[in-house]
Amino acid sequence: MEYKDYYQVLGVPRDATAEQIKKAYRSLARKYHPDVSKEPDAAARMSEVNEAHTVLSDPEKRAAYDALGRGHRAGESFTPPPGWDAGFEFSGRGFDGDFGPGGHDFSDFFSELFGHAARSARSRARGASGGRGTSGSMRGEDHHARVLLDLEDAWRGATRQIELRMPQLQPDGHVRLTERTLEVRIPAGVKPGQMIRLAGQGGPGLGGGAAGDLFLEVLLRPHPRWRVDGDTLVAELPVAPWEAALGAVLPVQLPDGSTLKVRVPADAQGGRILRVPGKGWPGSKRGDLELVVRVVLPSAWDPRARALYERMAAELTDFDARRVAAAEAERASTEEAR
Repeated sequence: MEYKDYYQVLGVPRDATAEQIKKAYRSLARKYHPDVSKEPDAAARMSEVNEAHTVLSDPEKRAAYDALGRGHRAGESFTPPPGWDAGFEFSGRGFDGDFGPGGHDFSDFFSELFGHAARSARSRARGASGGRGTSGSMRGEDHHARVLLDLEDAWRGATRQIELRMPQLQPDGHVRLTERTLEVRIPAGVKPGQMIRLAGQGGPGLGGGAAGDLFLEVLLRPHPRWRVDGDTLVAELPVAPWEAALGAVLPVQLPDGSTLKVRVPADAQGGRILRVPGKGWPGSKRGDLELVVRVVLPSAWDPRARALYERMAAELTDFDARRVAAAEAERASTEEAR
C-alpha cells in the first residue's frame, strides 16, 4: 500500500487553516470535476481530491492522519502500525457516513486508516446518537476510541487510567488536541474488537438532554508470548529434543500466573499443535489453549552436546531428515484431502 500525502494533493501546507483547505478544494474541484473538465485523468484526479478533502476538512480525521504521517513521503510503501490511532477520541460525525461526497470509493490507504471506525460505528447495536428528547432537549453524540490494553489485564480484568486525545477545531482554523484521563474498569475476558461502554462520557447534551456515551474498542498490545485468535489462546511451547522424542509433561504458565501441566506426546515434531480444551480465553464459553511445539536444540558449542550430535551422526547413518519431512508432508496432505 502506498502512502498518500493529502496536503500535497490539495497543494496546501501542513499548517493550513480550515479556510485554506476549503478554498484549495473548491479550486481543484472546478478544474477536475468530470462534468466540466477536459483533463484526460479528470475522474481519477477528482477522486484523489475528494479523498484528501474528506480527511483534511474533518478535524478528527486530520489530527489522526497528522499523527500517523510524520516522516512519510507520497508513494512510498506504507503499512500503518497496529493500534496507530489508539487513544484518539472521535465523535460520530467523523466516521458514521459514506466515504466522502456522493459515496465515492476511495483508496485502500483511506480504507485501512479510517474504514474500521465506520464499521465500528455501524456495529453498535443502538439508535443514532443525538436523538431529540422531550421539550426540545437533544441527547449528546456518542463518541468512540480505540484503546490498547495489556493482554494480562484483558484476561483477568482490571481498573486502569486511560488517556484520550480529542481533536477540536479552534477559532483560528487550526486543529488542537484536548486531553482527558478516565478511570476505566476492564471486564475480565474482554476480547479484541469488543466495546467497553462508558455511559454519559460522550458528547454533552443540549437543552438539558443527556450526554452521549463513550465506546472504547479494545485492542491488545503485542505480547512476546501469547496471541489471541477469537476464543483461542495461542503460544509456542519450547521443548528439548529428548522431551519431543520421548514425551514429557511440561508446566505452562497462563497469563493470570497459574500453571497448567501439558502432556507432550512421544515423537512430537516441531510445529505440532497441542490443543487443551477449555483452557483458552475466559468468557461465558471458554476457548481452547493452542500450543505450537518448537524444538530447541542444545548449542553445538557446548562440548557435551557436540559429542552427542557426533555420536548420533555416526550411528544414525540411515536417517534422512529431508525424506522424513517429505513423507510427513505427503501424509498430512492425504489426510487433509479425505
